Amino acid sequence: MTSSVESEALGAPPARRSLGRRCLRLALFGVAALALLLGLVAGALWLYFHPPSQRTHGLVYGQRQGRDLTVDVVQPAQPNGLGLALMVSGGWKSGTNAFAPWMTAPLLRRGYTIFAVCHVSQPDATVMEIVADVNRALRFVRHQAPRFGVDPQRLGVTGGSAGGHLSLMLATQGGPGPTDAADPIDRESSAVQAVAIFYPVTDLLNLGESTENLGDGGPPKSFVRAFGPQSTNPSVWQVVGRAMSPIYHVRSNLPPTLIYHGSADTLVPLDQSLRFQAEARQHRARVEVVVRPGKQHGWLTMLWDIRHFADWFDQHLRPERR
Repeated sequence: MTSSVESEALGAPPARRSLGRRCLRLALFGVAALALLLGLVAGALWLYFHPPSQRTHGLVYGQRQGRDLTVDVVQPAQPNGLGLALMVSGGWKSGTNAFAPWMTAPLLRRGYTIFAVCHVSQPDATVMEIVADVNRALRFVRHQAPRFGVDPQRLGVTGGSAGGHLSLMLATQGGPGPTDAADPIDRESSAVQAVAIFYPVTDLLNLGESTENLGDGGPPKSFVRAFGPQSTNPSVWQVVGRAMSPIYHVRSNLPPTLIYHGSADTLVPLDQSLRFQAEARQHRARVEVVVRPGKQHGWLTMLWDIRHFADWFDQHLRPERR
């Protein structure tokens, strides 16, 4: 006969195998559930960043050196009647391939029509020419606004880095065109009514602790050619640098401006935004600076921060919320 101890020994392996199978099933179930969850999250994110919209490509607003200057218009499924000019510019370089509508998903979801403004990249065009061209672009956008169901008297502007700089150049110097201009577009205003941007350079004459600062009082070291062949001439640079620095053109009617800036930005130090804010306060103009601690020149959650840009534009462009 087999003893009870021997029976237990013989019965143990099937029990362990059964337990192992149960553990395996639970593990597989867990993996499948995690995969499903990740798939749902990825799908939800994809849907969020791809709201229904219609894109009109390549509207020509002018020419520079025989090349077309273009605006792409992205209309949301449920427009709110307001438009935002997006300065498609990084390092004062631009192109239609640098813009995709998903980048502005929070704004499109809020109903804003996006006018993505492109320009000829430096050094083929100087920053001075680029500033002139984006002024022309705003006049064009204002002229075309009724075609796209947008109120031409309530336009915002947005962008990051060089795009932020161009936005502030419009905010500080944009204004009515000459009433006797032959082209009706040139008679329009290039002014904007609200600004929300990321880490702009505001003072080219005082670069502070920027990695672009050679300490000689000259232009940013990587962008010498962007400011023309005479930019290394100190007397010329003082005139050009001042003209291209928004901080020297702040006025009391500066449109409400929101700036997000990383505290660890070494390319465009936070000081650029803080000093711009201080100058605006001297003129009793509203500039809010939101500091992202430890962030450099760009961060992963910037796309999420654009939701706050939408809040800002809602507050300052919608008359019922003023």
